[in-house]
Amino acid sequence: MGRAWAEEDDGAGLAELLAAARGGDEEAFGRLVGPLRDELRAHCYRMLGSVHDAEDAVQETLDRAWRGLARFEDRGSIRAWLYKIATNRSLTLIERRGRRELPTDLSPGGAPATEVAWLEPYPDRLMGWTAGLEPEARVLARESVELAFVAALQHLSAVQRAVLLLRDVLGYAAREVADLLDTTVAAVNSALQRARKEVAGLLPEATQQQTLRALGEAAQRELARRYMSAWEAGDVDAIVAMLAEDAKYSMPPLTAWYRGRAGIRGFLLAAPLKHRWRFLPARANGQLAFGTYMWDEERDGYVPTGLDLIVLRGTEIAEVVSFLTADFAEFGLPILLGRDEFPDRGGL
Repeated sequence: MGRAWAEEDDGAGLAELLAAARGGDEEAFGRLVGPLRDELRAHCYRMLGSVHDAEDAVQETLDRAWRGLARFEDRGSIRAWLYKIATNRSLTLIERRGRRELPTDLSPGGAPATEVAWLEPYPDRLMGWTAGLEPEARVLARESVELAFVAALQHLSAVQRAVLLLRDVLGYAAREVADLLDTTVAAVNSALQRARKEVAGLLPEATQQQTLRALGEAAQRELARRYMSAWEAGDVDAIVAMLAEDAKYSMPPLTAWYRGRAGIRGFLLAAPLKHRWRFLPARANGQLAFGTYMWDEERDGYVPTGLDLIVLRGTEIAEVVSFLTADFAEFGLPILLGRDEFPDRGGL
């Protein structure tokens, strides 16, 4: 992932807030931990691959912190203490629930032997906490929630996942990570080496942040406009022309997925393009995304169908992951579009 961003100072008012919180002041506790909630959620999402599981983990982290505040040592960082609780809670959840998958982790057309827990998209609106970071650190933070990186993390053991995130994303030293995980520096270094090697073999050459910066905002807007227009016109040739030769198309929680222009073209003609569509731009995992709406005669409107997250390689679409069960409200998308309704699409 490159250099991690530096941990910020906890602030001059920490001692006063901590003393008040220890005295039972819940408002002081909220002010103490509130600024860290969003970044803790991002950390738990990286660990768990699920926004909902991450929110549960953060809530339990804060509950446990409130109950255990008397055990917090003043000389330590409140952020590090919360990360320790959140990481250990995430490790417990991983042990219970296993890893999350994308359909492309399975063989094309294959069915899993057991029920699969699917990776979930992450709304960009939850990344507001990165606004105060330096530009380079902000980019690195956004790269750390990209779908490819979070999916790669799922292939690591729980401890390897935690070590890689604490060291390479959050920037903690090996000794600090050993303390956070109640292990040794040697164990941390060994897990980190294995984790880096595994993840490096799973990631694309360029991150989506790098790809989007190289394209520029004007080219991104044009690409998004062309993609939406092609779908709304039912133009399979225009859609396929935007795809890379080896593009992938999947629709979790469905296990089937399609590879290559011919395979995707056949699927589009056989099913989706028999319907009428409206698309709205969205942002998820720091990447281009679209809320997709299919015409429903009974409701006399367009109903939510899936959140299409787009993976670019240069100017071509290398992958589409259509999350069919995405909560549109989480991404600021309406739950119904009228027959003649064309919401503002940000100038696209």
